[in-house]
Amino acid sequence: MFDAKALAEQDVADFIPHREPMILISKLLAHGEDTLLTQTDISASSPYFDNKLNGVPNYVGIEYMAQSIAALAGVEAHMRNDIIRVGFLLGSRKLQMHIGHFTAGQSYQTRVTRLYQEDSGLAVFDCQILHNQVVVAEANVNVFQPQDTQAYIADATQ
Repeated sequence: MFDAKALAEQDVADFIPHREPMILISKLLAHGEDTLLTQTDISASSPYFDNKLNGVPNYVGIEYMAQSIAALAGVEAHMRNDIIRVGFLLGSRKLQMHIGHFTAGQSYQTRVTRLYQEDSGLAVFDCQILHNQVVVAEANVNVFQPQDTQAYIADATQ
């Protein structure tokens, strides 16, 4: 496990397969068995920023959740000295957005906790986005991370 200080000093890009400008989470805050806490700082330069809202629309929250899940997989891969693999967001259940947007100048924490994972790479996560320790969005998110992404894509296109 990473201690919180060492984790917060890591570059998010080292743990997820995304690259700028599509890295939406700002930092990794805390890691535990089957769980990760991340932070997203909202500014006018945030991807999907909407000037009319002075923030990011709430529906982008599902991607904050998905990238936090990817970061957990990346942290776990790093701890096993394994490669960072691409995963796929399959869908969500029980999605609730309690706010209309993520406000500029504010920081939001996303907590992801693995509820279930099959050997095939299919997994379900309980996800919450918090602002000042109040849940502002929540969902169960279904993801799939194949062992060999290229083979999986090749099989899917045949």
